[in-house]
Amino acid sequence: MSETYRTGALGGSAAAGGTRRGPLSPAEARGAVRRVLSEQARARGAACTPDTLSDALLVASELTTNAMLHGGGVTDFDAEVVGQDLYLSVSDRERRRPVARNPVDRHGRHRCGGRGWPIVCRLSRAVLVSDLPAGGKRVTAVIPLPAECGHPVDGI
Repeated sequence: MSETYRTGALGGSAAAGGTRRGPLSPAEARGAVRRVLSEQARARGAACTPDTLSDALLVASELTTNAMLHGGGVTDFDAEVVGQDLYLSVSDRERRRPVARNPVDRHGRHRCGGRGWPIVCRLSRAVLVSDLPAGGKRVTAVIPLPAECGHPVDGI
């Protein structure tokens, strides 16, 4: 049960009748995660808790947003349940690794943004960053799906 998007050279744009690939927004990434978890819920006979769903959607949003803002755009997206874990992977064009920024600048002023990476790290069991052979990087967050994911939840 997974949902994969591939992006890159398509030989034509979506506007010119080409195939549109990959999530173009964090909302589309969240939709993909909802579909994967919904498939998993049907297979198990029950959905995950609202907190688990919320954590997964937030991580998907943050990874996608970071790729769009700092990585030159999303080049690949994958959401897959393996055992008791949800694997979310987002690739982009930038080799630089994500870093946590201090929320306060050197003058004591609060910065806007910079909190997404710590959120991803806090909500994930593991976060792996790997270089891609053709350039760019792939960030994979492993989100635990607790055994308690047995209570039916409406709206997934």
